[in-house]
Formats: sequence, C-alpha cells, structure tokens
Amino acid sequence: MAKTKKFSITVENQPGALARIAKTLGSAQVNILALLGTAQGTSSTIELVVEDARHAKKALDGAGLTYQETAAEEIELQNKPGALALQLDKLAAKGVNLSSICATASKGGKKAILIYTVEAAAKAKAATA
Repeated sequence: MAKTKKFSITVENQPGALARIAKTLGSAQVNILALLGTAQGTSSTIELVVEDARHAKKALDGAGLTYQETAAEEIELQNKPGALALQLDKLAAKGVNLSSICATASKGGKKAILIYTVEAAAKAKAATA
C-alpha cells in the first residue's frame, strides 16, 4: 500500500476546462495517473492523482487554480475477477469507510490500481486497530 495525494479541482462546466488543467500539468511535466470528472449544473469537479504531487501543486498554484489536496492510498491488485471485492472486504473488516475510490486497469494487463480516500475519523480508527 502506497501513500499518495488526490487533488480535487472545481471548475466551470464548460468546454476546455479540463483541457486547461491537463495542459497546465503536462507543461510542468506532471504525469496524471488517474482522473475522474463529474459535472453538476454549472460546475465540474475534477479529481486527479498524479505522479509528483509537489510539482502538481506548484503548477496548479502558478495557474491560479484552486484545489483541495487529500491523502490517499494506492494499492496494486491482480487484474482478475474478484480481486477488487477481496480488497474491499479487507478494508471493511478493518472498519475503513471509503470517502472516494477509483480503480483502473488496462485491457489484458496483469495488474490493476485501486486508489481510495477515507474520512478523517476512519483513518484514526484504522490506525488504532
């Protein structure tokens, strides 16, 4: 299990908003590992996990983008049926309540990546368990 950071960026729901973020990070040589975007009404929330959080923060700050940074965990799983359920059962058995989750794998790839965040209270409980 590796520690990582998740960035949440709220932008206007309009063409090019995500492209601006991607261009900002790409120009700073920051590799995006995972991305989720959702729109509600006139705003969109973009959630990113990047390879280098320190450089991402510098690039986002330089572009004047407002973001929230959250500690996250990254786990590598086998890319096979049932692997996700097994890992989620382990987290549930420890009393971990997920705040967000993202999983990805390439077709035919042997590994999948699971990234999740938990509520602050759940982190404290898991740390003392």
